[in-house]
Amino acid sequence: MKAAVISAPGAVSIETVDDPAPGLREVVVQVAACGLCGTDLHILQGEFAPSLPLVPGHEFAGEVVAVGAGVHELSVGDRVAVDPSLYCNECHYCRLGRNNLCERYAAIGVTTSGAAAEFALAPAANCVRLPDHIRTEDAVLIEPLSCAVRGYDVLRAPMASHVLIYGSGTMGLMMLELAKRTGAATVDVVDINPRRLSTAKELGCTHTAATADEFDRPRGWDVVIDATGSERAIQDAIGRVARGGTYLQFGVADYAARATIEPYRIYNQEITITGSMAVLHSFERAAALFATGVLDPEVFISDRLPLTDYAAALGQFQAGHGRKILVTP
Repeated sequence: MKAAVISAPGAVSIETVDDPAPGLREVVVQVAACGLCGTDLHILQGEFAPSLPLVPGHEFAGEVVAVGAGVHELSVGDRVAVDPSLYCNECHYCRLGRNNLCERYAAIGVTTSGAAAEFALAPAANCVRLPDHIRTEDAVLIEPLSCAVRGYDVLRAPMASHVLIYGSGTMGLMMLELAKRTGAATVDVVDINPRRLSTAKELGCTHTAATADEFDRPRGWDVVIDATGSERAIQDAIGRVARGGTYLQFGVADYAARATIEPYRIYNQEITITGSMAVLHSFERAAALFATGVLDPEVFISDRLPLTDYAAALGQFQAGHGRKILVTP
């Protein structure tokens, strides 16, 4: 089969690799579409993946074309979205129910061969069937939505919170949509990309700006979310949290990124600083939300490119052009 292969930091090409074969409790999915995300850029930079070469791609959906022994709940022909998480279910954190902190954390397309290919291997337990009214390619959005749902699980934001989101890429826009549906009083969005800010306006945020200095909220925001991973944005965002408020690190920052905090302010103003990592008990809920139309695929998906253009798609994503970019085998 054809697959995109990251062979070394900065090097990606389309190659012919072996077709996957299902093992015990596994299925092979013919990939309808695979989404690009910041994690793919980190892998391209030589971070995250334990070793290269690697077929990336952890946001995907498609049709089951082969089932392994012990698979009874899925059949050839089923259309599915796939949770890429591969937990060991044995370590200290898995036994505490904190599987996303697994000491042997692995994920399809991050540590094992992924879906930037014609076919991908997945545990049957990670597959969620799609209802008839959802296009298979659009279901790629379920995986990033499941990360956003996990973020709101961590936040536990009270009703009528004032929310500030840094970044209006795919993840920032998803956090905006969830903020609206969890009873936020206002949702302000900061981004230096005016095209992306226009989408936040289209989706009904309260205000947009290139910097939070343009907003009139001297006491700060109850909830501040970084969805950029940018060191500069993170540093600014932490300073915007109101007394008693919460800061969520949701964007994926570089390993080397650093931010300065004031411990006395955290103590004196009872500020909570927390993070949200990937997916935890949220994939099925995200699929259910997606089925209700919580996201409009025509708004969130800006580009659908052939798999052969994977390198160009990564470059486009890195340059900040578009929203969710899909590649289709």
